[in-house]
This record gives sequence, structure tokens and C-alpha cells, in this order.
Amino acid sequence: MIRRRYTFFQTLFPTEGGVLSLFTGLLMGLGLIIAPSSFSPARADQGFPQDGMVVIKTDKVFPVLVADLETAIKDNKMGLVTRASASAGAAGQGITIPGNMVVGVYRNDFARRMLEASLPAGIEAPIRFYLTENEDKTANLTYQKPTAVFAPYGNADLDVMAAELDVIFASIAKGATK
Repeated sequence: MIRRRYTFFQTLFPTEGGVLSLFTGLLMGLGLIIAPSSFSPARADQGFPQDGMVVIKTDKVFPVLVADLETAIKDNKMGLVTRASASAGAAGQGITIPGNMVVGVYRNDFARRMLEASLPAGIEAPIRFYLTENEDKTANLTYQKPTAVFAPYGNADLDVMAAELDVIFASIAKGATK
């Protein structure tokens, strides 16, 4: 008995059979032509679906907004605990993309209160600001209100803490964008 080994694609698309093979080849070829065009950055969703999202458009250039956000974080006695930037990473590889940066902001006393109220809520810290550069070189500052971040936990102690953080994050945003 002769046993043939088939790959997954050979099982789905046998190479014997003329018309089926031609039809399969055409479908796969079209998929390779059509699929990449369906992932065009111009077609990407540019909205923020989360509740409580605040988007502030500024006249500031991206590096100035970054610096002003850092100052506003310090002025509000919060800690800049994380920072990630795809544009900085791309620049390190010699590629230029519009500026963007995610900045995580929190403070230890809030962290302790959060964890005391809900250990699972710890995944939410630090709360993030997102800075993005526009085509005209101005920049936006976006963040989700802490009350919206912690609302799904349904915890009264978290709600009280989040309301306090709402005031602080609004103050940071105002200081950074003024």
C-alpha cells in the first residue's frame, strides 16, 4: 500500500483536478491582491470607542506637548511611571512616523487604595495619557477618565478614588494643553 502525505493546503486544495486547481489558484491569487489593500492605514478606524474618553486638540507641536505633559504631571504631584513611543522606536530604526506616545501616570497612595478595594483592578494602573501628532504637526492629548476606567468593577471605594483621580487628570490635561 502506498501512503501519500498531504499538507493542510493539499487536503483543501488538491493539485490534481484541472478546473478545481485553476479555480483555487485564481481565488488564492485574488486574495493576495485584495487582502493587503483592505488593511490600508487610511481605512483604519480613527475613533475611540471607550466611554469617558477625553480628546483635546491643541495647537502645540508634539515635542512641546510631551514636555508640557511631563511638567503638568509633576505640578499635580503624580508620577510618570511608564512611557512608550512607537515613533521613537521607529526613529531608532531610521523610519519616520507621526509622533505618538503613551504615558502612564499614577501614585503609590492611589495604588494602595486601589488594590485594597479590588485586586483585579490593579490591571488598570497606571492610567494612561495618549499623545498623537496630527498631519499639520499639531498634537492631541487623549485620556480615559479614571471613573470610566474603574466603573466596570462596581466597587464603591474604587468609585470614590476614581472621582478624585478625575479631578487630578483633568488638571494635568489642562496644564499640559494650556
